[in-house]
Amino acid sequence: MLTVRFWGVRGSLPCPGPDTIIFGGNTTCLEIRADGRPIIIDLGTGIRPLGDWLISHDYKNTGKIEADVFVTHTHWDHVMGFPMFKPIYAPCTKLRITAPASFEKYNLQAVMEKLLAPPLWPVRVDELAAHIEYSEIGEETVDLGSGLTVTGKLLNHPNYCMGYRFSYQGKSITTIFDHEPFNDKKENEKLKQFVKGSGIVIYDAQYKEEEYSDHVGWGHSSYDQATLLTRGMDVKKLIFFHHDPSRTDNELEEIEKKHANKTNPEIIIAKEGLILEA
Repeated sequence: MLTVRFWGVRGSLPCPGPDTIIFGGNTTCLEIRADGRPIIIDLGTGIRPLGDWLISHDYKNTGKIEADVFVTHTHWDHVMGFPMFKPIYAPCTKLRITAPASFEKYNLQAVMEKLLAPPLWPVRVDELAAHIEYSEIGEETVDLGSGLTVTGKLLNHPNYCMGYRFSYQGKSITTIFDHEPFNDKKENEKLKQFVKGSGIVIYDAQYKEEEYSDHVGWGHSSYDQATLLTRGMDVKKLIFFHHDPSRTDNELEEIEKKHANKTNPEIIIAKEGLILEA
């Protein structure tokens, strides 16, 4: 079984408050499970409650926490929750963290060393109790063992950003965030082929169509652009994700009424706590 659970669904910055109770205000973090094996995508503030969950369930049941972690890119909203991820302070934790190939001299480990260091944070990377391994991925397919693979695809976003397709026992979950349609038609076609046949595509849909014209070049997509990419590509479920921090629950509910429950593919609005099977 291949499932995904949403722990953080916002882009740019966390936005807790009375207007985000239904869909959630944490920044990006997903938990994919391949027959119980945890794979974490992104280290936004949603990783804090995920860490609590892993301690109360995985650690309680097995006495350890082991997970593969895939970082889409190192912009602040996608890594800011890592210092508050409780499992990194426990020696029972083993993490294999993978990120896109290095951007200039700042690979993921270098970014983490800056993030977890005084005066920004009191505990340094080399003081963490967990065992952490770092690796990089390009546009390639990597065998993660036990029939699980991940394929990387570079996206159109400032600096390096990677989309991931996780495949297991004939099922696939694909993440496309943060992303804006390419100017190059060939690259857009490559991305369509990348998502083809996915059970679930989780897509950056930060803007309404009328908002997008004021944000060209920012590296994010509109709802219509997300729908256009997946139409006719045998995708079962399209998940609108990376909600703008100013998007209220009322607005998202209106978007849900407009788009949700349509077929080819079925469209779902991401919310914290939502669990889906590929």
